Amino acid sequence: MDNGMISKYKEYLSDGFEYACASKPAKGRDERIRIRIRPVLIKDTGMFQISTAIGTKEFHENLDLDGAAALLEEVTGNPFHAVEVAGAKGKLCVLVSKKGHMTVKEHRAEVKAVQDKPVQSHNRQKNYLLPEGRPVPFLVELGVMTATGKVIAQKYDKFRQINRYLEFVEDILPSLPSGREISIVDFGCGKSYLTFALYYYLKETKGYDVRITGLDLKADVIEKCNGLAEKFGYDKLKFYVGDIAGFKAEKGNLPDMVVTLHACDTATDYALEKAVKWGARVIMCVPCCQHELNKQIECEILGPVMKYGLLKERFAALVTDGLRAQMLEEAGYRTQILEFIDMEHTPKNILIRAVRQPLKIKKKTGYEKTVEFLHVDPTLKRLLDKE
Repeated sequence: MDNGMISKYKEYLSDGFEYACASKPAKGRDERIRIRIRPVLIKDTGMFQISTAIGTKEFHENLDLDGAAALLEEVTGNPFHAVEVAGAKGKLCVLVSKKGHMTVKEHRAEVKAVQDKPVQSHNRQKNYLLPEGRPVPFLVELGVMTATGKVIAQKYDKFRQINRYLEFVEDILPSLPSGREISIVDFGCGKSYLTFALYYYLKETKGYDVRITGLDLKADVIEKCNGLAEKFGYDKLKFYVGDIAGFKAEKGNLPDMVVTLHACDTATDYALEKAVKWGARVIMCVPCCQHELNKQIECEILGPVMKYGLLKERFAALVTDGLRAQMLEEAGYRTQILEFIDMEHTPKNILIRAVRQPLKIKKKTGYEKTVEFLHVDPTLKRLLDKE
């Protein structure tokens, strides 16, 4: 597909955008498949809500301008033969014939003063999702809040991190199933601040029927977490001792969402491989201690930079996470790399968020060239190649 279409789509998706749709699926595709895009406000930021319908089922995700334009470019011609974008600039119609010939028609709007159309807001209140001043039992028990709901000064960074994490979760709620129990696995849950926050937010605040399984290697930590879950009456929050590689999901109850926060080095790769194998709808991953590629990288061109140990370590960590994101893309996930919390609180501030796409469009990212250039062999690549 002509990459120039991305800039053309961005032009029509910009100021005054009203709607976009993709229709007329290619032969052999389900004729009920369609995509619609509309503008929304999320936390005071203009975004694009993508609604993908397959028959009576509908899937949602929110993208920025670049992501929405790239999506339209990606589906133009495969699987859709017709794309339409409308707004203040007029209407853009893109038609692709069965032989792949593209026709672009533009119907420009008359130049006149256009009153801005209000964008429908998906904003929740601007305060924290778990607001200060309202006591949350597990936060009180874990020493983040007082019994009156006041955040303890020394724990404010943890309070802020918990709410930031829940904001990332809130964005992907439309991608989780409705009308049934949602199954979530949290690998390497540790002391489980975020695991308890996730359960409380989904169950108590949003009213979801959710079951969360936490897994960690430390028996004393798991015992304490189970005790707290029982104390709070969280009957569908269970913790177990075990490692990621040996964990097996129950038949007929594969996880809808996989969380892995600060799993060390290649443990992250085993968690991601299991998530892909299970077909999890959502993956939330904060990698940690990316040592594997740091030991493998051999690149004469980058030699003058790689001779500095600190720079090589940071470069290897970024390459590791970049390749992980690309592998998830090729596995059928729309993947984002986001800043989890500010740098002054922790250097491990990258979150990989991946949402499985309902349309099985094969997408090659070309990450193998990077692997070859750096002479590395990532664990996740080997694991996925076996699938």
